[in-house]
Amino acid sequence: MVKQHLANAAKIFKIDAMDGACANGQTSIAPVLVDSPMSTVATEKVLVVPTELFHELGHFQGFSADVSRYLPQLLNGDLVAYRPRGEMEEDPSFKQLIPYVLFRWIDEAGTTHLFEYLRGGGQGERRLHAKRSVGVGGHISSIDADAGDTHDAYQEGLARELAEEVAIGAACTTKVVGLINDDETPVGRVHLGVVHLADLTEPRVEPCEPDILEARFRPIGEILTRLDQFESWSEIVVRALFG
Repeated sequence: MVKQHLANAAKIFKIDAMDGACANGQTSIAPVLVDSPMSTVATEKVLVVPTELFHELGHFQGFSADVSRYLPQLLNGDLVAYRPRGEMEEDPSFKQLIPYVLFRWIDEAGTTHLFEYLRGGGQGERRLHAKRSVGVGGHISSIDADAGDTHDAYQEGLARELAEEVAIGAACTTKVVGLINDDETPVGRVHLGVVHLADLTEPRVEPCEPDILEARFRPIGEILTRLDQFESWSEIVVRALFG
């Protein structure tokens, strides 16, 4: 059953050629049972790239839409490795590569809505608790490495994280639209976000985790008026794509 859930998510979020298409029909992804956040952080090994490599490709602060400059080299480089997450959360000489999926729905009047939620206390990154977010995703783990090369592992990890966190109940199209880097916060200094934008035919995304709170689709104009409530990555990407 778990394998089927992951297969459904993988069909929806393929990243071949940095672009993909979701299922043509409605798809529902059920939750996957996972360890508690504390035990996961203590034992998990996550995909990282040297910060030096990121700087060689071209350091930026905020958002970059130049996907082809960064992502192929980051995923195909010989310096990619899986290291203990607990250590990597405190080591800015490495960047943890994080898929960050935004769900967009445009209503009949042409108004753009984004899926947003409040991070509860049980989610893995304690430094983001009680912050609102428009991004769904998480770490690529060593358990994803069996899928094949790093590109395949990234896709497998993306599908797994989505299957754990949300149920998607509508057809959609998706593409990678950019990357996020935020060296101005402790969390940002050790992470690098890959932004996926998923366009839905209906506003049907439901949380699978109890710590994804107050989940809803809201007009982008409203979200822009209260960005101070959101984690820095959400603030950066919303301003870049919709501000």
